[in-house]
Amino acid sequence: MEFGMSNNWKVTGQYFESCNCDSVCPCIFLAPPTEGFCEALVGWHIEKGHLDGVELNDLNVSAWLHSPGSLTDGNWRLALYIDERATEAQKDAISALWGGEHGGHLAVIAGLVGELMSVKQVPIEFSQKDRNHYLKVGSFAENNMQEIEGEDGGKVKISNHPLAVSPSEPVTISKSKSVTYNDNGINWHQSETVGLSAPFTYAA
Repeated sequence: MEFGMSNNWKVTGQYFESCNCDSVCPCIFLAPPTEGFCEALVGWHIEKGHLDGVELNDLNVSAWLHSPGSLTDGNWRLALYIDERATEAQKDAISALWGGEHGGHLAVIAGLVGELMSVKQVPIEFSQKDRNHYLKVGSFAENNMQEIEGEDGGKVKISNHPLAVSPSEPVTISKSKSVTYNDNGINWHQSETVGLSAPFTYAA
C-alpha cells in the first residue's frame, strides 16, 4: 500500500532496549559509546496508533542497529522487524513510519541510518512484568533485562537527557541478563550491560 506524506498519524506505547554500553549509556548524554561504537536491540509495543485510516493498535516493532561511532554521527546499519500479525497495509504503514517517510521523531532516527540491512515480518513477543522486560524477535533476537532497584526500592530513572529514543520521557535503567542477535551475518551476544525503557509518543 502506498502512503503519500501524511500529517495524520500518531503511535503511542512502550519501548525498551539493551546495548553494549556499561551501566548507564553515555550516548544519551551525547558522549561516545563505552566501546567506541554502539550495538543495540530495540523493541516497541504500539498500544495505540494509526497512519491515516490504518490502525496500528497492539502491534510490535523491533530493530537491531550498529553505529560505528557516536549515535548522532549516523551511518548506522539497521535491521527492522515487524509483527507477523500485521496486515499488509499495517506492515507498509510501520515500514513507512519507521523509515521516516512521515516526519516526526521517527524521521530523526531514520535519518541516522546509512544502511537498511533488511525488513522482515516475524513473530515478536514483547512483555513487561514487575521489573522484567522480555523481547523475542522470531528466531533472530532475544532481550531479557531487569530494572535496577533504587535507594528507596523504586525505579532508577534519568530525565531530561539530550538524546532519547522517547523524547520528553524519563528512562528507567535496567541491566541486561542476556541479549542476542543472529541475522544478516551477525552473531552478537551481550550480558550485564545497560538497558533503557520508557513510554513513547511519536506523531507528525
